[in-house]
Amino acid sequence: MLNKMKPNFKSGFVALIGRPNVGKSSLMNTFVGQKVTIISDKPQTTRNQIRGILTGENYQIVWLDTPGIHKPLHKLGTKMNEKAKAALSSVDLVLWVLDAGRGYTAGDEKIAAELAACDVPVLLVWNKMDLLEKNAELPQVAGFDRVFRVSAQTGEGIDHLLETIIGILPEGPAYYPEDMVTDHPERYIVAELIREQLLIHTEDEVPHSVAVQVNEMKERDNGKIYIDAVIYVERDSQKGIVIGAKGARLKAIGRDARQAIEALLDAPVFLNLWVKVRKNWRNNLFFLNEFGYGDED
Repeated sequence: MLNKMKPNFKSGFVALIGRPNVGKSSLMNTFVGQKVTIISDKPQTTRNQIRGILTGENYQIVWLDTPGIHKPLHKLGTKMNEKAKAALSSVDLVLWVLDAGRGYTAGDEKIAAELAACDVPVLLVWNKMDLLEKNAELPQVAGFDRVFRVSAQTGEGIDHLLETIIGILPEGPAYYPEDMVTDHPERYIVAELIREQLLIHTEDEVPHSVAVQVNEMKERDNGKIYIDAVIYVERDSQKGIVIGAKGARLKAIGRDARQAIEALLDAPVFLNLWVKVRKNWRNNLFFLNEFGYGDED
């Protein structure tokens, strides 16, 4: 990390907290100005705490995109909730993101109770305002008077929210180089881009049962980057769904993932995908650690 301190330079860590599928990842990508975390219309897309970095002339914001807080059904879900709640103790500011189209839910009430005891400022952010009529009424949430209406999709309200965040953050150093947008290694992001396509191309319970592990990633003499990755599922039937008839679905997943990875790396890519079964991996602490969802990260 960098230790230089510029005069009047603001910096800090900002956590995005909320229920699954409220648009936290989309908001962070909008703030950063490019894709640093995957998104889909399926809940619980984010499984780890993802950092995005936005650096301006007189500020640097380190965004922490957290897994959606939900009722866990397995050890993976428990770990995801722990990572989300742990973010509250290590940041300078919290953005509590709610879905304007969904309104205020019982799940949001539980989060409000958690945030009421938070020691740092909390801004309530209604996202997806593009789904409502202009000037639509929104529920009043007791105890949270700093309320913002935004849309990660259209950019509505983003500049005003960003100005407010910069005003709240303390003076401090730039923690990362100004051209850095995430502190996650390329292998991690590549695995996430593959998992994003699995979310897009599969339905029902399969998306939540998959994990992706990149075993090899190296540049060959011809300038093409060779990537070997394994898609893990929990049951043989899920393996068949991911592969598809005559391998058609796996080919489509590989094709779309390769295009996304090439855009990330700005280089041609050869992507080799395998599908393997790890029964009940979401309740196995050994596999959770191996796939990067345990306590080690």
